Amino acid sequence: MSNATGDADEERPLMRRDSSDAATPEAGVPVAKSLPVADERVIPPRPPLPGQNDLTTDAAAAVREQLRQARGEFETHVSQAREHLDQANERIKARTGRDLILAILVGLGFAAVMLGSLMFIKELFVPIALAIAVLGIFELARALRTAGRRIDIIPQVIAGVVLVLSGYFAPAWLSWVTLLFSVAFVIVWRLVAQMIAKDGRTYGDVLTDAVVGGFVQVYVPFLASVAVMLLVQEGGQWWVLSFIGIAVAADTGAYAAGVAFGKHPMAPRISPKKTWEGFAGAVVAAVAAGVLLAIFLLELPWWGGVIFGVAILLSATLGDLGESMIKRDIGIKDMSSWLPGHGGLLDRLDSILPSTIPALSLYFLLSPWAVL
Repeated sequence: MSNATGDADEERPLMRRDSSDAATPEAGVPVAKSLPVADERVIPPRPPLPGQNDLTTDAAAAVREQLRQARGEFETHVSQAREHLDQANERIKARTGRDLILAILVGLGFAAVMLGSLMFIKELFVPIALAIAVLGIFELARALRTAGRRIDIIPQVIAGVVLVLSGYFAPAWLSWVTLLFSVAFVIVWRLVAQMIAKDGRTYGDVLTDAVVGGFVQVYVPFLASVAVMLLVQEGGQWWVLSFIGIAVAADTGAYAAGVAFGKHPMAPRISPKKTWEGFAGAVVAAVAAGVLLAIFLLELPWWGGVIFGVAILLSATLGDLGESMIKRDIGIKDMSSWLPGHGGLLDRLDSILPSTIPALSLYFLLSPWAVL
């Protein structure tokens, strides 16, 4: 029993206390030199090993730091891109007088309304044309009044509404008759109003007021009614969409080419910012749009698209220059400020309204389903 206990003691590892006791010298027994034993009270405690929670916390903190750095870099890039875009926009605005960002946003909104009405329910284009006519009358009348002309709003609006509605509900020949009556109506109203006023206005001014009043009817509501006449025809909504698309393409091509390459003014006394380089860009864009629309939308041969594109290009260019001449004669930069980035409503429709005449004419000449 004692041997077993002794064997167990020999196999048990020595503790620090046992070592200390073994190192205590006994009387008469020499003690061998041994390593000094450190005091437990001066030994610093061992730091605890990192647990699973600590590792998760460190990983989450590292991820948050990376996300913070990535967000900071992204915000820096966005700020730099916005600054470059603002600088480019200011350069373009200084050169062309148009706020590019606002112009794009307003143009997209206007295009969405047009496309929605023409592609799904073409009858919805009639109230759009009616609203354009009424707003255009107000805008042009207000601009002409700044030049001293007297335009009567009430007869202008009445005649304009009748003109646009006749384009949709009446035969084509009756719409032309309605135009004559509308012009006569606004002229007679102005003459009678001047006779009642008796304010000493000269005969020349009165005659000019009457002629300008008749011009308002021709320029805004009648041209809008021609677009409605085209809309009524079989497949007419695609022709309306096409001539508007070509006019917009020509304007966009002229704008892009003019900003990039414009150096030679086209008509410096009428519109100094229009250049021959811009006109070349308009030619390319209009012909390309005409060919594509003719083949894929209007069921016309490619040469019909070329004719269509060139005709709309010429009418759009003349309309643009004509409105610029009117504004220069009146002494204003824009017809109004109703459309941010574009100016007035007529500033955006100056190339579209005159294009209704060649569009309707080419429909009867080129359309495979046109019936005179």
